[in-house]
Amino acid sequence: MKVLPTDRVMPVLTCASLLVFWSLDFLTFQPNRIVPGTGFRADAALGWPWALSITALLLFILATSFTRLRARHVLQLLCVILILVQLPLSLAGFSAAQVPDTLPHARTGIASGFWLLLFFAALMLIELQQKMHLSRLRVTALLMLPLSCLIWVYYTGQIESLALVREYAARSSQFQDALQVHLLLVCGAVGFSLFLGFLLVLLMRQWPGVQKFTFGLLNFIQTIPSLALFGLLIAPLGYLASRSEFLQTINVSGIGWAPALIALIAYSLLPIVRNIFIALEEVSDAVLESAKGMGMSRMQVFLQVRLPLAMPVILEGVRITSIQAIGLTAVAALIGAGGLGSFIFQGLGQAAMDMILLGALPILMMALLADLFFSGLAGVFRNGAKQ
Repeated sequence: MKVLPTDRVMPVLTCASLLVFWSLDFLTFQPNRIVPGTGFRADAALGWPWALSITALLLFILATSFTRLRARHVLQLLCVILILVQLPLSLAGFSAAQVPDTLPHARTGIASGFWLLLFFAALMLIELQQKMHLSRLRVTALLMLPLSCLIWVYYTGQIESLALVREYAARSSQFQDALQVHLLLVCGAVGFSLFLGFLLVLLMRQWPGVQKFTFGLLNFIQTIPSLALFGLLIAPLGYLASRSEFLQTINVSGIGWAPALIALIAYSLLPIVRNIFIALEEVSDAVLESAKGMGMSRMQVFLQVRLPLAMPVILEGVRITSIQAIGLTAVAALIGAGGLGSFIFQGLGQAAMDMILLGALPILMMALLADLFFSGLAGVFRNGAKQ
């Protein structure tokens, strides 16, 4: 039977999932942190019942892609969720089977087959979300089931031998400090850029000649590589700090939080300013004239009409800026700013993949949460504007 035009993506993702699931190592075992791990394919890592269960779910998704069942997308979505539920449970089962009490330093690891299966399952979830027109809030609610399984196996100690968990246990206090620094830098960069962005847009609206210069400058800053911009700020900030007791009091120097924050603000300004300017300019003149006809002052028109209507586009700029800042803050660890990037670069220096993941996975989760939050908030303002 011919594949429906809307179902061309699912068979490709399903076949790719089956290929990586059975051809690549799924999980690994290490006697200690130094010895290279031994890879296990899916059948050896999970056992045949678990391996066949995941395979059956993938084959069911593939088979329903060739049918005209009206409920096929719902069934496929349930299969994807069940696959995601089985992944943390498979980690727990593998750890219990492979790590005896006589090997306290032994650890299990996640291999390429596991990560690629998780990646393809996420792509299938995104594809089904678009086909079924599900809101991100509903998809998040569905993901609470596999997330709950992961939290359960973690807090019950079933995956304490997982290398990633052991890296966190050995560096929990450092991780919390790095997470706090990372969040402070991101929030500071987004907050300052939002404040400065509004000021610049107000100036551009008051004096149109400022617009060309401002956008030209901000576009030029975007062309400078992030690491180069961090480096360019070391000399001037070090010079100023050496001649100012106040700057020394607040720990401003050529390295550390100060150049990182300045660079992050500089990179964040363009999407913020562009979206604020476009959002305010695209508000309908008819709506503004109607508000003026109702007796509103200029300030009331701006605060009660123009700004609420522009808010969805403004929040889109904040969303882009937040995700960009979350990623760029990792690079700031190279100039002593701290943050989660310190784990990434330490892991690269030691060839320790689990330490890299200890820094990279929280950054990924923060970016996803920021995307979900600001997208949902923009949707609230968009629905309010329609009403």
